[in-house]
Amino acid sequence: MKFSWVTVMVNNMDESLAFYTEIVGLKFNRRLNAEAGVELAFLGEGETKVELICNQAIEKVSIGEDISLGFQVNNLDETMKMFKEKGIALHSGPFQPNPHLKFFYIADPNGLKIQFIEVLLKQ
Repeated sequence: MKFSWVTVMVNNMDESLAFYTEIVGLKFNRRLNAEAGVELAFLGEGETKVELICNQAIEKVSIGEDISLGFQVNNLDETMKMFKEKGIALHSGPFQPNPHLKFFYIADPNGLKIQFIEVLLKQ
C-alpha cells in the first residue's frame, strides 16, 4: 500500500489553486470536472498529491481545527519574511519545541492550517 493524496474540500477552486501554487509553491498537476458542479484539481510532484475538491452544492466547507498539512522548507525565517511581504498573516508560531525543529502555521483560504517546518540539525 502507498499513500497517494490528501483531499481538501474548498469553497473556491480558483482562490485555492492560487494559494497552493503561488503561496505554498506546489506544482499544478491537473484540473477536471468530476460531475455536474464538482471540480477536482491535483497539485504536487512525485507520488503524493494534494487533491482539491470544489462542490458547488456545499455552501461552505467545514475544516477541523485539529488537522494541518506540513511542508518542509530550507529556511523558516525567509519563508516567514516572504509571507509577510505578501500580506499573509501567521496563524501561530513560530515554535521551536526542540533544538532540531522549528515551525509556524498560516491558514489557507478555507481555514485549513498549513505548517511550514525547518529541520535545524540532523538527529
